[in-house]
Amino acid sequence: MSEGNGAAPSAELPQQARTRWAELVDAINRARVEYYQADAPTLADVEYDALYRELEGLEQQWPQLVSGESPTQTVGGQRAEMFEPVEHLQRLYSLDNAFSTDELTAWLDRVEKGLGHLPELLCELKIDGLAVDAVYVDGRLRSLATRGDGRVGEDVTYNAAYIASVPQRLVSASGRPVPRLLEVRGEVFLPVADFERINSENLDAGLAAFANPRNAAAGGLRQRIDRREAELASARSTAREGGRSDAKIARMAAELARALARLNALQLTVHGIGAVDGVVITRQSEGYEVLGDLGLPVSSRAKVHPTAEGALEFIEYYGEHRHDVEHEIDGVVIKVDRLDEQDQLGETSRAPRWAIAYKYPPEVVRTRLLDIQVNVGRTGRVTPFAVMQPVRVAGSTVSMATLHNAFEVERKGVLIGDMVFLRKAGDVIPEVLGPVLEARDGSERAFVMPTVCPDCGTPLRPEKEGDKDIRCPNARSCPAQMRERLFHMASRGALDIEGLGYKAAVALLDCGLVADEGDVFLLTGDDLLRCPFFTREPGKDESGPQLSENAKGMLANLDVARRQPLWRVLVALSIRHVGPTAAQGLARRFVSLEAIAGASVDDLATTDGVGQIIAEAVVDWFGVDWHRDIVDKWARGGLRMADDVVEVGPQPLAGVTVVITGSLEGFTRDSAAAAVTDLGGKVASSVSKKTDLVVAGENAGSKYDKAMGLGVPITGLDGFTALLEHGLDAALAHRVSSEG
Repeated sequence: MSEGNGAAPSAELPQQARTRWAELVDAINRARVEYYQADAPTLADVEYDALYRELEGLEQQWPQLVSGESPTQTVGGQRAEMFEPVEHLQRLYSLDNAFSTDELTAWLDRVEKGLGHLPELLCELKIDGLAVDAVYVDGRLRSLATRGDGRVGEDVTYNAAYIASVPQRLVSASGRPVPRLLEVRGEVFLPVADFERINSENLDAGLAAFANPRNAAAGGLRQRIDRREAELASARSTAREGGRSDAKIARMAAELARALARLNALQLTVHGIGAVDGVVITRQSEGYEVLGDLGLPVSSRAKVHPTAEGALEFIEYYGEHRHDVEHEIDGVVIKVDRLDEQDQLGETSRAPRWAIAYKYPPEVVRTRLLDIQVNVGRTGRVTPFAVMQPVRVAGSTVSMATLHNAFEVERKGVLIGDMVFLRKAGDVIPEVLGPVLEARDGSERAFVMPTVCPDCGTPLRPEKEGDKDIRCPNARSCPAQMRERLFHMASRGALDIEGLGYKAAVALLDCGLVADEGDVFLLTGDDLLRCPFFTREPGKDESGPQLSENAKGMLANLDVARRQPLWRVLVALSIRHVGPTAAQGLARRFVSLEAIAGASVDDLATTDGVGQIIAEAVVDWFGVDWHRDIVDKWARGGLRMADDVVEVGPQPLAGVTVVITGSLEGFTRDSAAAAVTDLGGKVASSVSKKTDLVVAGENAGSKYDKAMGLGVPITGLDGFTALLEHGLDAALAHRVSSEG
C-alpha cells in the first residue's frame, strides 16, 4: 500500500534512488561537519536547504532508505571530545527555514489550522552566532555548553568567566525570587566592530583572518583556555630552572592573550527557556522580561505582533536595516508567543512546529574571477573552487568560493577572467552566481577540469557511471587524500586527537614519518625528533633538537585516543557513509571490530541506524587489503578494537519497534523514547508495516493517519504505560485501532 504519491515500503528500491540518497547524505553530513565542528562552512544555506528537502522527498517516496545515519533523523551538530560532555536538561531543536513569503505564509496557515486561530507572534532577529545552553541553580551558573547534537553539548563553563555578558550569578532587579533552576538558550556572537578589529590585528601579526563573525565567535568560545594557562604556567616554571627560552614563553603568552581577547569580545543574547523551577511563565515574551530582570542579556528588538501583517513588516524592516545592527543577522525568527499554544503545536523529531526562521535573500556584489582551481578531499572527490579578486560582502572580505563540480561550472556559464556576480548565501557562504556578460572583452577563457589528480597524477574518473563528481581512485597513496584522512581521524567527531591538526598531518607525511593513518599509533618521540615541525631549539643544559610542547601533547593525546570507544574507531576509518549514529549502532551490536569485519551485508543492514547502503559500504571497505592493514597497525599500536561487554538488565521489548507521536502526559518526547530503549525496544521516526505499535498522544499528527492506513496497532497513554510495565501484548489490549 502506498501513501500519497510515495512508494510502498516493500517496492523494489531503484539503484538510481539508492545512489542519489548516498550522494545527498554525504553532502549534508559533510556540510554539517564543516559548519558545526570545523567552524568553516562551504555550503550555502539555500543549497543546504535544497539538498535537505530533496532528501526528505526521496525518503518519503522510498521509506526503506531511512536509517539512523540520515540527516533527517538527527540534529546537525556534534560535540567535540576535547571538552567534557554536558547533557542538556531539555533538548535543543533546530528550526525549520522559510526562504520566501510564500513559505512563511504556508507555515502560518499550518499554525492557524493546528490551533484553530492565528496566535500572537513573537518576532526577533536571528543572530548569526553559536547556540549555547546555560544552566543556573539557585541563581549561580552551573554550566555553559554548546548545542552539540541537541542533547549533549560541550562544557565551556570555564570560558564563561571571560565573557562579561554571561552572568555568574543572577540577581533580580525588581526583588522577585530567583528561580531554583533555570535553563536558558541563547546565541554567543562577535559584534561586527570587534570582528573587524580582531581581523585587522591578526593580519598585522601575520596571522590568517577569520572568514566571518560566526566562525570567529565559535572558534573563540571553543578554546581550551584552561590548558593554555596551565601550559604557560608550566613553561614559566621550567624557564626559572633554565629549560625554557624567553622567546618561547613570550610567544605562548601572546597566543594566550589573543585567545582571551577573542573571549572578552564575545557577547551573549538569550532567546529561549528550557527547564525551569521556581517561576511561572505563560508567554515567550513574558519570559524575556523575567530573564532581563534577572540580569540575563535579552534582545531589545524582539516584538510581539498580533497579526501576520505585523510579522511581515518586521521582516521587511530588518531586511532593509540588517547592517544597522551591531551583530550579523541572517534572518528573523517567528515564534508563537503563548507557551500553552507552543505545547499544543508540539514538535517534529528535529524542529518545533511553533517557530520558524525566515532567511533573508543574500547580498549580491560584483568581482573578478581570477582563476578556478581544484582540491582533493578525503574520499578522492575533486572539487573546483573559484579564486576571486577580494571583495567585501555581508560584513566580510571574500576571495574564494566553492563551485562543487565541473557540471556546476558549466551550468553557471562562468569563464576565468569574468566579472562575476557573487553572493554570500545566508550571509555565511560565498557563492558565484554567474557572469556579468556585458563586461566580457574576449580575454576570458574556459575552465578545463583536470584529467589527472593534481596531487598524485592518477587519472581521474567517476566512481560509478552517471556520477557528476569525479574522484582520484588512488586512495592508497594520494597525498591529498592521506592528509584529509589523517585530519579526519584526529577530528573531534572521530578519535579527537588534540595536536594532530592539518599542519601536523602535512608534516607527518612530508617528513616521511607515516605512510598512511595506520602508522600514527606506532609513532614515538624519537620519530618526531626527525621532523623540524615537532621540535624546538635546545635550551640551557640541553643538546640537540627537543620535542616541542605540541609534539609532547600529541603523543600524550595518542595515549588517550588508544582508549576511545569502538564507535569512534569506526568513524576514524573513513568508511563512506559511516558517521557517529551508524558507528554507535554497529558497536553496540557487534562489540568488536573483528565481528564487524566478518559480518555479512544482511547482518549489518539490520543494525539500528545502518541499513543496506551503509552495510554495503562497510563490507566493501573491509574487502580491501590495505584497509585491513590499517586496522592491523592500529591494533599493534595499542588502539582498542573492542568495547567491554556490559551486563544489561531485562530487555522485554527487544525486537519491538515503536513510533511515538503527539504529547504524552508525564513524558517528554525524549523521556518516552528513552523509556522504550532502556527496555530493549527501538523507537522509529516513521511508520511502516514493520512498526509494532504507534503510541499516539494529544495532537498526534500524520503518523497516526499513516498507521491507520497501514493497519498498524495504535494505542494511547494507558497502552504506553502497559507496554513499559508488562510488554507488547499488554499494550495491544489497550489499542484504539488496528485496521485502516
